[in-house]
Amino acid sequence: MTQKLKVGIVGGTGMVGQRFVDLLDQHPWFEVTAIAASASSAGKTYEQSVLGRWKLTSPIPEAVKNIVVLDASKVEEVANQVDFVFCAVDMKKDEIKALEEAYAKTGTPVVSNNSAHRWTPDIPMVIPEINPGHLEVIAAQRKRLGTETGFIAVKPNCSIQSYVPALHALLDFKPQVVIASTYQAISGAGKNFTDWPEMLDNVIPYIGGEEEKSEQEPLRIWGSIENNEIVKANAPLISTQCIRVPVLDGHLATVFVSFENKPSKEEILDRWQQFKGRPQELGLPSAPKQFITYFEEENRPQTRLDRDIEQGMGVSAGRLREDSVYDYKFVGLSHNTIRGAAGGAVLIAELLKAEGYIQAK
Repeated sequence: MTQKLKVGIVGGTGMVGQRFVDLLDQHPWFEVTAIAASASSAGKTYEQSVLGRWKLTSPIPEAVKNIVVLDASKVEEVANQVDFVFCAVDMKKDEIKALEEAYAKTGTPVVSNNSAHRWTPDIPMVIPEINPGHLEVIAAQRKRLGTETGFIAVKPNCSIQSYVPALHALLDFKPQVVIASTYQAISGAGKNFTDWPEMLDNVIPYIGGEEEKSEQEPLRIWGSIENNEIVKANAPLISTQCIRVPVLDGHLATVFVSFENKPSKEEILDRWQQFKGRPQELGLPSAPKQFITYFEEENRPQTRLDRDIEQGMGVSAGRLREDSVYDYKFVGLSHNTIRGAAGGAVLIAELLKAEGYIQAK
């Protein structure tokens, strides 16, 4: 690409917004030209707006420090400065839906980190390696919204990234029942240990709404397009428990699975090793070269050691073994704010650009 696409980050001052800013610094295809947030942040430079609440260990990128933050509710003003936007706002669900549709109706593509539109029938919810074909529903969505170029695409819940890719590689064997427990980092709640000292030396066995998302969203990802809508799959049956643990980044899952056609352990490991998706075929900038990495060591993957594999965009697995109740059990791990949030959305945008859905205005 000779000229980078101009990107806006709507909700750029929050934790996920900050991760977008960090990941897009020096991106080969995209350049941040606008950052929008609440009215209280508007008018300040980005550096001023996150003063005292920058949550990442890396410094604020120089390229965005002096960008003057816009009011996210002034949709036309933001949209006029960008080719597309990432959206990661902290608002009520109905407000998010309305805001994202407003941006799309200006002809601006929206790649959303929010959950508000994950079940809107003509909006694709995408893990790029798994269901890139769902992007085809965008044509029907554009017709509904009355726009030729705007649309909304969303990424799924961060917790499912730790085990859905491993299961997806095994779909040929028809998984029937999946039991998963996820041990989720505090950054998934937009916090660090300074914000949330109650999490030190503590485990909270409840994350509101998370179990319902973890059980249902994989079925939509594995669903099909029928009559210009995405219809969720009816298998496997998934049951989950989602637990908050005193870890800064990284969601770990313990998974039990039974298949209609039970594979051998060697077949599973081979599928994981060989699995590639559309991002790997296209060589997208943020795509991990090895999507699923399996560790032979009994004590891996470990959150602290392995969450950054493939710059946080790969997922890892370990401890695969036969089970006395189900066919197999294993452990999965993903970085929740990179692969599970901002990085996953950046990869979606790269796929949308490569497939012609996002273009310069």
